[in-house]
Amino acid sequence: MADLLELLAPHLDPTQSHDVTTDKYLTRLSTLSLEALQTTEPPSLAQSSHSTLLSLQALSNRSHRAFVTSADNLSTLCTSVPQLTREAQQLRDAIPKLDEEAVGFSTKYSKITDNAALERRKKAMQLSRNVDRLSDILELPSLLSKAVSAASVNSGTGVSSTTYSSALDLHAHIKRLQTLYPESPLIHDVASQAEDAMKDMTSNLITGLRTQNLRLAAGIRTVGWLRRVAPDLDMIQSDGAVGTGEGALGAIFLVCRLAHLVSTLEALDPLRELADQETQRRLSGKDKSDTTAWSGGQQTDRYLKRYIEIFREQSFAIVSLYKNIFNSEQSESEFGISGLRGGDAPSKAKSKPAPSDDPLQRLPPALATFPMHLVQLLTDTMRSYLPNVRDRSSRESLLTQILYCAASLGRLGGDFGMILTELGGEEDTEDMAYEWEEVMRKHRALAGRLEQLTSRVPVN
Repeated sequence: MADLLELLAPHLDPTQSHDVTTDKYLTRLSTLSLEALQTTEPPSLAQSSHSTLLSLQALSNRSHRAFVTSADNLSTLCTSVPQLTREAQQLRDAIPKLDEEAVGFSTKYSKITDNAALERRKKAMQLSRNVDRLSDILELPSLLSKAVSAASVNSGTGVSSTTYSSALDLHAHIKRLQTLYPESPLIHDVASQAEDAMKDMTSNLITGLRTQNLRLAAGIRTVGWLRRVAPDLDMIQSDGAVGTGEGALGAIFLVCRLAHLVSTLEALDPLRELADQETQRRLSGKDKSDTTAWSGGQQTDRYLKRYIEIFREQSFAIVSLYKNIFNSEQSESEFGISGLRGGDAPSKAKSKPAPSDDPLQRLPPALATFPMHLVQLLTDTMRSYLPNVRDRSSRESLLTQILYCAASLGRLGGDFGMILTELGGEEDTEDMAYEWEEVMRKHRALAGRLEQLTSRVPVN
């Protein structure tokens, strides 16, 4: 191969005479015969050259952009490298000076405590670090309002219980933040918005006490929420209430249930209008003989029966719910009904003695005067419409129904049976007393027979 290389040296490029590829090809040529060199090698070289040319053309077509970019970068590389070296040297020379300036700035301003620019910078940096926490705090009022709204929409369901509990937890969290940061304007604004939401929740809960068919569990739950939402209501007059400890919540509960009772009785307005017509016809009569011309009070009888039925059911439910919710262990005198039996005001009801230096008497419990209002509501209605009913059996039926109503409320300490003797007007007071006496006699006789029958039943 050395002899072949010496023969071909004048025809080769001096820079590629010792190329590895050249050496491999010359080694291959030395192994070929003369006939192969003359016949097969030239076409093989031509084919290889053509293949290589096609490959180069395809590569140029695919990667011409990269070739152009590489050529441009390569052309500027000889100037970019020296420039980068100079700039790196300048940066290295400037670092000590920059360090000296930073140390001088820190030394100069670290001793100044009233610099406004530094204070603003510190506040901005602190705000940037706590932006997520502030965002969470700012969202608390909206979350609380949404919880209260959702609970009002789903009132009376299990969802409202969970939502009200969540709202109370959010409010408690806001109160803790207000305790931890009492001077923060942001926390103060958040707490103010939360209080507005809790006022709406209080209104919704009080409205919930006026719902129809209020159950004991729902009443206890609602009063418990009110005690957490508005603790001030639980503290008002708590020292004046005798053994109840319900504060103003007891009065609120009774007022709400009374409003529901009144709205339920107002549903009888169509019957009441018919009874009013009979009242007008009765009052327009010249004498008693004229009163026989009108119907005799059938519409009034229907109205009063339905009225007494609703009154009996609702009054018993109101007082029973009150006693169970507030756990009021009151004696009959504290209940304020003992005076009703004799027709007197409940001034003799026992109450907590007021201090000697207090010129005003403390208010009695809410339940002490509430039955009086209920009884007044019933007696006013009976006094207005009972004279319309002229049929004796109908009147006795109504009085018996009232007697059962009085006995029903009397199971809770509110028997008002003796007041019924005063239902009539001045002209028929004696007749009413006689009718009431007859009804009481029949009722006692029936009760005695029932007691005898009950006593004969053997107890296993």
